[in-house]
Amino acid sequence: MDSTVITSTFTSPVILFFVLGFAAALARSELSIPEAIAKGLSLYLMAAIGLKGGVAVAESGIGPDVAAAMGAGFMLSLLIPVGAYAALRAFGRLDRTNAGAVAAHYGSVSVVTFVTAAEILEGVGLAPAGYMVAVLAIMETPAILTGLLLARGALGSSEGRRGEMLHEVFLNASVVLLLGSFAIGAIAGPAGFEDVRPLFDTGFKGVLCLFLLDMGLIAARRLMTSRALNWRLIVLAIVFPLVNGTIGTLVGFAIGLDPGSTAALGVLCASASYIAVPAAMRLSLPEADPGVYLTMSLSVTFPFNILIGIGLFAALARALAGG
Repeated sequence: MDSTVITSTFTSPVILFFVLGFAAALARSELSIPEAIAKGLSLYLMAAIGLKGGVAVAESGIGPDVAAAMGAGFMLSLLIPVGAYAALRAFGRLDRTNAGAVAAHYGSVSVVTFVTAAEILEGVGLAPAGYMVAVLAIMETPAILTGLLLARGALGSSEGRRGEMLHEVFLNASVVLLLGSFAIGAIAGPAGFEDVRPLFDTGFKGVLCLFLLDMGLIAARRLMTSRALNWRLIVLAIVFPLVNGTIGTLVGFAIGLDPGSTAALGVLCASASYIAVPAAMRLSLPEADPGVYLTMSLSVTFPFNILIGIGLFAALARALAGG
């Protein structure tokens, strides 16, 4: 396995800004990014990645590989929570409700992890196909439904609460913006994208650096203040991305994806949601503890994937391809 792919991530400004934020928070620095600016940065990143993905699909067209990737992403998101739930109950010793809530997070995906991975993979010559943005969007919701069924929270919800939950799942801001931007990019095509390229392409890396600086600050501060985690849950928050990411990478290779898209599918499976799924859990499983599911996904799994997971699955994808 090519170690240069892994080590190259630690020389990337994108990763180093995350490390800076994490270290600053651990040192109890007052460094912070105003919430309004952080929200603007996240909106920009989702719009940019959606646009560029749509443009790429418009340029290459839709073929069997796109359908295979979307189908694989859907099934992986639907099934990954089942294994996570079993481990959380047996090893993590969580009750049914919290195990179901946490499992949903690990079957769903992190947009920021994917955006970071796409940038890192492109830098090492493994740029994923543009249609992987659509795979990302597809993988956000199936895990939520599986997690709710495992926790049996969805069956006990009132009609009104189920309606609120479904609205949050399918019309949350990240899904709407990603799919909407993807559609705009597909309609506009390469020629139309040229008019907005200076904003959404040239400035992308700089904005991502600032956003990851903020994410490093948030992840470290939540980790320092959380009292809900024990060593068993911390172990699972590291094991889950390793196992799920390896499965995703192997599936990507098996269905014939190119190495970059194979690595991207691995990263998607390794990631854990900390935006869409927490919102859905608050509505459908209000008795589940956010101190468990949010801290595991944001403060343990997210840093692990940013620092180690992306490089690891990139190296695995390249090794499978014989590169």
